[in-house]
Formats: sequence, C-alpha cells, structure tokens
Amino acid sequence: MIHEEFRKGWKALFAGVVGVTTGASPIPFNVLPIVIGPIHFAMGWSFLQISIGITIYGMVGAFLAPAVGALADKIGVKPVAMASLTGFGIAFSLLYFTPDNIYVFYAIWALVGMLGIGSTPVTWSRTINMWFYENKGLALGILLLGTSIAGLIVPQIANAVVEAASWREVFPVMALLPLLVGLPIAFFLFRDPSPSERPKEIRSATGELTGFGLREALQHYRFWILFASVVCIALAYGGAHIHMVQIVQMHGLTPGQAATVMGVVASGIFAGRVIVGLLFDKFWAPAVAFPVLLLPVAACAFLLGTGTSQPLIFLAGFLLGFAAGAESDVIAYLAARYFGMISYGRIYGFLYAPFGIFSSISPVLYGYTRDTTGSYDNMLIFAMGLFAVGGFLLLLLGKYPDWKTTERTVMA
Repeated sequence: MIHEEFRKGWKALFAGVVGVTTGASPIPFNVLPIVIGPIHFAMGWSFLQISIGITIYGMVGAFLAPAVGALADKIGVKPVAMASLTGFGIAFSLLYFTPDNIYVFYAIWALVGMLGIGSTPVTWSRTINMWFYENKGLALGILLLGTSIAGLIVPQIANAVVEAASWREVFPVMALLPLLVGLPIAFFLFRDPSPSERPKEIRSATGELTGFGLREALQHYRFWILFASVVCIALAYGGAHIHMVQIVQMHGLTPGQAATVMGVVASGIFAGRVIVGLLFDKFWAPAVAFPVLLLPVAACAFLLGTGTSQPLIFLAGFLLGFAAGAESDVIAYLAARYFGMISYGRIYGFLYAPFGIFSSISPVLYGYTRDTTGSYDNMLIFAMGLFAVGGFLLLLLGKYPDWKTTERTVMA
C-alpha cells in the first residue's frame, strides 16, 4: 500500500512540499528572527513593537483560515493556493518600502496575513489527506517538511542579504520564492484526486467523502481538547522561534552563529516531521505526541540565564524544532482521523485559527518580557508549563472513529 499511495500521489505531494516551503507559513517566521535586530537599530522601534507586526499578520490569517478552508472544500485547493501564493509574494515584497511609521509597517503585515493564508497547510494538507490514508502520517510529515526546508535556507539567505545590503532587501528577495518557484510548480503538478482515486477508507461506496460536518465537530469534546492543546503549544513556541536569535545571542553567540542555530531548529523540525509522521502511522498518535512535546521543557531549561555552553544551545534548538514538527503534524493528522474529510478544510481552519492567533501573540509576550526584565527567562519558564499541559491534553482524545464502518456525511 505504501508504494501504491505514493505512486498515485507523489506529484501532488511534491508540489505541496514546494508550496508549503514558499508559502506564508514558514517564510515570515524565518525572516523576522534575522531582521528584527537590524530593524530595531535602524528604526528605533522596540522588540515588542516589531513583534506586533507578525502578531497582526498571524491573527489576520488565523481569523480568515476557516473561510479559506471552506473555500478550498468548495472549489478545490489548487485555485485557492495559487491565488494566495501570488498575493503573498506581492504583499511581502512591499515591506521593502516600510517608512518611518510603524502603523504602515503593521498595515503591510495585515495584508500579508490576508493574502497569504491560502498558501499555508490549511489548504495543501486537505489534498494530501485525500491522496493518502495508510501512510497519512508519513505523507503529512513529508508535506510539512516544507517548513523545515524554509527554515534551513531562508535564515541563511536573509542573513546574507542583510550583510550584503540591508534588512529592506530581504523582503523582495524572499518574495521571489512564492512567485517564481511555488507558483509554477503548483500550476503544473498539484491537483486533488478524483473520487475513484481517493482511498476507500475516506469515501463512501459512491466515492463521496465521509466525516463530521463543521457544526457536529464543534459540538464534540475532542475538538475542544485539540483546540486547547494547540493554544498551549502555539503560545509557548511561537515567540521562542521569533526571538531565538536574540535568546542565543544573550548566551554569547555571534549573529552568524545564531543564524546557524535557526538552521538547527529547522533540522529538528525536519526530523520531527518524518519520525513522528512514521510513528503516527504505527501507533496511537497522542501517545507519540505527548513525550515528544515534553522535549521543549528541557530545551527551555537549557536557555535560561546566560552562559550556557554552545552544545547545549544547539541541542535546545534541535529539541524545540523536533517538538514543533510534531505539533504541526498533530493538527493536520488528528483533524483528519477524528473528524474525517467531508468538512476537513473548515474544521482544520478552525483549529489553525488558535495556532495562528497564539503563535502571533507569543512573540509579543517574549518581546515584552525582554523589554521589561532584560531577559527571556520568565517567559521560558511559563513556556515549560505550557508545553507539558499541551502534550498531556492529547492523551484525553480517545480512540479514532472508524470511518470504514461509520459513514457520516453531515454538511453543516
């Protein structure tokens, strides 16, 4: 079955990986850690003020995610994703023109969130979930490797551009990725499966998708457990990623070494995607996710204070990335397994909303902690508790519904 599913769906999966890599999910979060310091010194804005930009971006996108997911359910993923890649690239490049007015800076970030949300896993994962079932965890893990690939290359490119020119040039350079790479590959290779190509486990005898409708999912306790877990992990991790360069520089690392730490984080995400995705296909996913989400507790402990050795700093970055990779898999995988595919875009959109909102609030909390206390320690301690609670909540989800014997086709 593994070879059969990948034989049929590899083109869509490859295009989806490229789409995620070049989309609005990883690029802003891997650019800002590199430019937040230069913007601070060039514009005189505090770390808190700069962080609000990505908070606005994330919250605008998060509030639009359910609508974009519903649109993908209705007209298909490809037109939504391609239009969003185009809009994201254009909007992101506009940050080059940021004037000495922070409200214009915020307005451009809002536009990035508005136009870019359709290029995130909210859309791409719907199609991959319809190509794969037996290998769903692995396929989603591969799809979401796009964020790891971006994490490996984007900080390095951004750092090189800052050193060769300035922080402004970073934005139009990065805009070339969705416009010249993601868009053409999606156009030629990406598509939804036909009804007969869908795995039998997610469709009825007539080929129609099965699962809960949105209204039914919102009335189910499992939805709100998963929602609460997402809130905890997003609030803990989002700001740690954005401020990672600043956090590790407080331990004596140079900007170049700090950019390398971002690559280590991306390597951890990469490993987490593949390893956790494979384990999801073999074991009950919450039992896999819980111990993985405890790894950042140790990572945050390593990053407390100053003077931590470089090996421990790199290990902390890897552990944080590994857990972040698992969390992204958790949302897409469990949304499909517990709620089916008939309203997947809508349901995943509602679960992506807290991920986007609290990942965007998190950098503000980290920035506020830095501005008011001179270090990130208080927020890192708070994050340790959030990671532990978020992982534990998943253990309360119970067994998966069996869509092969129970067909639910509620469209509410």
